[in-house]
Amino acid sequence: MRFYVVSRKKIYIFILVIILILTTTSMLAYRSKGVWNEYRTEPIRKVEANSKKMAFTCNVDWGGEHIPKMLEIFKENNIKITFFITGRWAEKNSELLAKIKEDGHEIGNHGYAHKLPSKTNRKENIKEIRRTEDAIYKVLGHKTTLFAPPAGDYNKETLDIAEGLGYKVILWSVDTIDWKKGSTKDIIIKRVLDKDHKGAILLMHPKEATLEALPYIIKKIEEEGIHICTVSELINI
Repeated sequence: MRFYVVSRKKIYIFILVIILILTTTSMLAYRSKGVWNEYRTEPIRKVEANSKKMAFTCNVDWGGEHIPKMLEIFKENNIKITFFITGRWAEKNSELLAKIKEDGHEIGNHGYAHKLPSKTNRKENIKEIRRTEDAIYKVLGHKTTLFAPPAGDYNKETLDIAEGLGYKVILWSVDTIDWKKGSTKDIIIKRVLDKDHKGAILLMHPKEATLEALPYIIKKIEEEGIHICTVSELINI
């Protein structure tokens, strides 16, 4: 019978290799969920390019008159999206907010008065998020956990504040730019369809031209084999 003596150095190397393999496997598993973002340095704009999902978001601070029709379009196509709501809008439109939630859509936080976070002091930024959180909670009994900074404006402090309050910061990789003057149905369609949709987050607002463009946009994206969903479903939380 032969006995093999393994040096202490080789044992250490073996252990290090095992640790490296386990760490790499864990990172790849996490990455496969679609969430591969450094939350403390960057907002979430999209997930992995091989994803067969795409999130639709709608930022709401005005345009409530178009939301019922938007909800009809989503219901007809069996789609759930994420609505980011300002606190002042939630307070004035409680019934419509309840209807959005009743239809199964996700509700996120868009600040209270649409103030630019990078131009607002820390105390006021915290107040903007918390006041909106409270306004939405009073209507829905639901605490928001996703934050879309107004106008996509943010800095490092914005991310730190949001994270400290239990939020993930969400932006977009596909923009309808439907708020811009002259944004017609055809222009919006082109802006959306010219972009990569796999793992993307699309931003829209409750605008008439957006409503006109939505059915065709939905049809073309689904023809690509992509499932349209909420932000939480896309980032797997």
